[in-house]
Amino acid sequence: MRSVHVGIGPVTLSDVVAVGRDGAAVELTEEALAGIARARRVIEDLAAAPTPSYGVSTGFGALATRHIPPERRRDLQRSLVRSHAAGSGPEVEREVVRAMMLLRLSTLATGRTGVRPETAQLLADLLTHGITPVVHEYGSLGCSGDLSPLAHCALALLGEGEVRDSAGVLRPAADALAAAGLAPVELAEKEGLALINGTDGMLGMLLLALHDLRMLLRTADVTAAMSVEAQLGTDRVFAEELQALRPHPGQAASAANLRVLLTDSGVVASHRGPDCNRVQDAYSLRCAPQVHGAARDTVEHAAGVAGRELASAIDNPVVLLAADGSGRVESNGNFHGAPVGYVLDFLAIAVADVASMAERRTDRFLDRTRSHGLPPFLADDPGVDSGLMIAQYTQAGIVSELKRLAVPASVDSIPSSAMQEDHVSMGWAAGRKLRRAVDGLTRVLAIEAMAAARAVELRGTLGSTRGVSPSPAAGAVVRLLHEAGVAGPGPDRHLSPEIEACVELVRTGAVLAAAESVVGELG
Repeated sequence: MRSVHVGIGPVTLSDVVAVGRDGAAVELTEEALAGIARARRVIEDLAAAPTPSYGVSTGFGALATRHIPPERRRDLQRSLVRSHAAGSGPEVEREVVRAMMLLRLSTLATGRTGVRPETAQLLADLLTHGITPVVHEYGSLGCSGDLSPLAHCALALLGEGEVRDSAGVLRPAADALAAAGLAPVELAEKEGLALINGTDGMLGMLLLALHDLRMLLRTADVTAAMSVEAQLGTDRVFAEELQALRPHPGQAASAANLRVLLTDSGVVASHRGPDCNRVQDAYSLRCAPQVHGAARDTVEHAAGVAGRELASAIDNPVVLLAADGSGRVESNGNFHGAPVGYVLDFLAIAVADVASMAERRTDRFLDRTRSHGLPPFLADDPGVDSGLMIAQYTQAGIVSELKRLAVPASVDSIPSSAMQEDHVSMGWAAGRKLRRAVDGLTRVLAIEAMAAARAVELRGTLGSTRGVSPSPAAGAVVRLLHEAGVAGPGPDRHLSPEIEACVELVRTGAVLAAAESVVGELG
């Protein structure tokens, strides 16, 4: 099993995917443990001082004016975690919870939070042993950070609440810890707050989405190329010299992919002669690089924000260290989720638009007045058979939902904590809806791939393109679908299992890999 090392520097997107999705183990470096210990000494000095220090010897939020005596401070930390673990609704996905735990551990490893080394180590041990706290859908306002989701994670460190073990079995946290040979911790000053005050949930969802969208947008180029080919579109509009007139990097990359994917297509070549008048294809074909490219550029903008967030040490209050080893604790507002919330919302807009264009390409296959000779609805015996008529309904329903999910969450704010926290980011909500949007895009592209594959096969048996070979890339995708049980043209059959098979092929990257196996890696 791969092991991810967490040090004083930031973890990477690939680390988050490895731990969150693939279950990689986690190890704290010696450098990180030393830094954690240095910051802890600062907290212990402040705890012993007569002057109150926020988060160390006071209450929290609107209760920050109360000084807490030393004998009640462990109660304070325990009460903080218990009370903040107030989520409700369905369980959050394992990969999101694990990503969130890793990101919180990464912040602890910066030596800016004041936790004890043993507390940070237990968090790493939970990840390594596959113990995943139960976190609920609702509870975070994205400010101060993702308090409730992180509190559910912190609760497991106390041996309280429910977790899923490495086999996915729901059990009490105390039992899962004992089975793994781990002992719960009793939180000391500042530790409860340090465990829950960060943007780690929304950031984890952003990073997982970035990983998926980079693959899905290349897959969208594959399905778009198949649609252009099967609808007898022209590849002239993707010429490099035309794309260079508008030098957006994402557009250039997408157009380059389309040129490669359409290379050696007998279908395209069959109508590329001087008498071809197909230079004004519909926008959903002609403008694919412009839309896919804008989405790519949005992804890279969001990746820049995510990179800066990964390099951050988000806590409140935060430990500031001097060169001589002394330090102090300062209150701040770095926990506000606005930077992450904004780009989560931005990505949802891009996802909806890419999916909307893919649905329009699919619809053109089904309309005999626009499909250039294909049978209505790609049916075997139109009238008796309905072909892919209702598959497009499924696409349309998903696209409609994606448009609703594109409404930004980050423009909303509901004051909380007796008006102390009077402006919040709703970044967690933006992350939740982006996850649904990414799933929707996956399904829309899967149905386009199914329709385009069927149309490509029909082109080989119809009219002027009879017997003409498709591009190698399209041929590879058609073969992949057949191997997965997605049959070609023919009488109607139960369609839902074939759609789900296509969804899985898109989700896992298999459609992209099939195309790349014959044309090389796409940009």
